[in-house]
Amino acid sequence: MARWRTPVPAGARPDGPRPGDLARRERRDTARSLTREDLTQALAVCAVDPVASVLAAARLEIALRSGFGAAAGQAWGFPDAGPLEAVCWAGANLVPVVPITDPERRAQAVAAFADVARMHGRRSSSIVGEQWAALTLWEHLSPHWPPARDVRADQPSMAIGTAPALPPEPTVRRSVPTELGLVLPACVRMFTEEVGYSPVASGGSAYAERVRSLITEGRSFVRMVPDVGGRPAIAFKAELGAVAGGVAQVQGVWVEPAFRGRGWSESGMAAVVEATRATVAPVVSLYVNAYNERAVAAYRRVGFEQVGTFATVLF
Repeated sequence: MARWRTPVPAGARPDGPRPGDLARRERRDTARSLTREDLTQALAVCAVDPVASVLAAARLEIALRSGFGAAAGQAWGFPDAGPLEAVCWAGANLVPVVPITDPERRAQAVAAFADVARMHGRRSSSIVGEQWAALTLWEHLSPHWPPARDVRADQPSMAIGTAPALPPEPTVRRSVPTELGLVLPACVRMFTEEVGYSPVASGGSAYAERVRSLITEGRSFVRMVPDVGGRPAIAFKAELGAVAGGVAQVQGVWVEPAFRGRGWSESGMAAVVEATRATVAPVVSLYVNAYNERAVAAYRRVGFEQVGTFATVLF
């Protein structure tokens, strides 16, 4: 069975505790800031569950290649000494990765990350990741940080590691740099619908640069149709927002309202899955709000299966 479907939990020790474990648990371990020398070990922690950790792993891979400045964030590791058991990426998103089976140890890791986050203050626009870790981290931080704008506590994490179950839409393709003027407005509309505010309301140069980079890297997919004047317009779009550890996470799935209800999201996603598995990563994942039952059903028709649950706290 595929590794991404049945991860081996970190910290599982069939031969019992190692020397020093009991002594360590007599004190409350803390978290430490990681250096580039720690990142290979941090990525090994993420590899325990590559679908759940892809958001953090993608930033860690950039930091390993090009430094933390290029990755636009920092990484924290738990415990403060010895082999890493959990990591947390702190950038635009705060992403805890805590693949520890022992409940007491898991709780200690999240509390340690919360201590560091309180010291730095809120710098991220969201906390996102595996449901228990993300919500527990927010439970620690909520008395100290400003109120959340929204807490999305139930987001099925879905993945597919096979060919799509539906025929791909043949006109879906990667966008090209000259189409930024079409892709960016569609991305802004999707973001505004999903999150509740425009990402470019206060200038938004960082968001525009992000969209530009995804297009340049071949991670932006579109389906074009002619508008009423015969000019090209985007009817469907999606991006590979994070790629790491053999997993590509799809984000920003959007269908122009005039074309909704025609199954274009299903055929479009089938095309994205096919192209991504052929050229980017063997496993394609995404996460979606549980209350969006139509989207969940559409992804299931494509062949996605739920492999976990995420949660997102938005600020």
